[in-house]
Formats: sequence, C-alpha cells, structure tokens
Amino acid sequence: MPVFDYRFFVNAPVAEVAAFHFEPGILKTLTPPLMVMQIHSSEPIDEGSVARFTMWMGPIPVPWTAIHSNVSSAGFTDTQQSGPMKSWVHTHRFRAIADDVTEVHEHIEYEHFRGFRGLWSRLLFNAAGLKLLFMIRRQITRSQIRMRLNTPGSTDPSNGD
Repeated sequence: MPVFDYRFFVNAPVAEVAAFHFEPGILKTLTPPLMVMQIHSSEPIDEGSVARFTMWMGPIPVPWTAIHSNVSSAGFTDTQQSGPMKSWVHTHRFRAIADDVTEVHEHIEYEHFRGFRGLWSRLLFNAAGLKLLFMIRRQITRSQIRMRLNTPGSTDPSNGD
C-alpha cells in the first residue's frame, strides 16, 4: 500500500494551528483554487464525525464520505468510507517545535482501485499529485494563519523557502 508523508512548519503556536484545522468548512478553505469541491455536510471534527463532499475531476463528480477518528488536540485521522480510492487513511498531526513554531505532519496510506475504476485516482492522487496538493495546502495554511494572527510570514527550512 502506498504511503505519502509531508511535513511543514508554521510560525504559530500549536494551539492556533490545530484550531485552524478544526474550523468548520476548513476542507473548502484548504482546497486548491483550481480544484472544485462541493461540501454536502460536514460535522464538527470529533470522534466518529462525518464529512460528505464531491470533488469534481473535470466534468466528472466524485462523491466522497470520510469518517474522523483519533481526534485530539494533537490531530485527527480521516478515513474514506466511500469515494474514489480503494482505501484512504489520512492522519493530520500537529507538534510544537517551539513556543510559536508548529510542525504539521500529513500521513496518508492509500490504495487505488485496479483498472478503469481507478484511472482518475491514479492520475490525481499519485506521489507527484499529492506533493503538489500539499505544497498548496502548506501555503494556504501559512497564509490563513498569518492573516488570523497578523504575524510575519512563516518559513520552512526543510523545503527551501
């Protein structure tokens, strides 16, 4: 089963970064500008809460239902109950590096369907596609938190920016 890991840093306390990721509607906020996401329902993130949405892959609607688990102030996991992948388990973790620096760790274990059914997911959710998605999410996260805290820009020495 493929595994994707992505880490980045945000110049903000861990409580602020975690609170941002727990905000209602955050999935829509973190969606890249060219990706179309329609949220049908999204319960506040809590143990067993459900999010239902449709991702539009070009003209094709792809419904997705995710269940949240392992919810704590340090993060949470969303597991695809139904959607474009054979399996998808995405763990979000937040760890204080210093008083005002937080590491965000995105860990995804996933598997595509075989054959034609998995064509779209193999094209969009391959290693390169996931890296691009999370690079964009990194920038959105930093920008949104910077606006909320009105602090100078954050940097990530591990990614050369």
